[in-house]
Amino acid sequence: MANKTDWAQAIKPLIKKYKGKKHPLEYKNIYQLLVMVVLSAQDSDRHINSLAPELFEAFPDMESLSKASPEMLFKYVGKVRNFGNKTKWLTAIAGQIKKDKNIPLTMEGLTALNGIGRKSANVIMREAGKKAEGVMVDLHVVRVAQRLGIASSADPKKIEQQIMEVILQEDWGETGMAISFLGRETCRPTHPQHDECVMKDVCAYYQEQHAK
Repeated sequence: MANKTDWAQAIKPLIKKYKGKKHPLEYKNIYQLLVMVVLSAQDSDRHINSLAPELFEAFPDMESLSKASPEMLFKYVGKVRNFGNKTKWLTAIAGQIKKDKNIPLTMEGLTALNGIGRKSANVIMREAGKKAEGVMVDLHVVRVAQRLGIASSADPKKIEQQIMEVILQEDWGETGMAISFLGRETCRPTHPQHDECVMKDVCAYYQEQHAK
């Protein structure tokens, strides 16, 4: 680790600030969340939120989606980045799962599905209230974790491992989303709002900036 901070304790104020805050994807149930998580990869949550109502009016559940072809989805998601692969993944998932009640809510079950990696699985499990099996690492977490000094890698898988090593397992589920929200709201890529940051006292980046 980059420093000797007791991260298990140091992360507590951040978790407290964001504990239970809903993911920015505006889903109404786990079926919708799963579909939106697949669509949002390399695209923005805002963009996916804007097209979701029309998509879910046409395909309200896994059963209706299981009867769709990728071509039937193009009308609704044709402007999503990498929509060709994503529609294939979604129709394959729906064909395999068939009904909402069959959606797996374990890391192993979710990552076995097309288009769902550890990041997506961690998001779905957290929002479903399941016990965490990892830490969600999105682009915000990649940036902020390195700034804080809680992780030293730029690789999401290594960052997840490094965070899991220094955070209590009971906090894994909230830690990733809390760091992500910090990155969205406070620790922006440029002009981070240090004055508003609950982590500045333990942040390597803040200390470095203010040592100059």
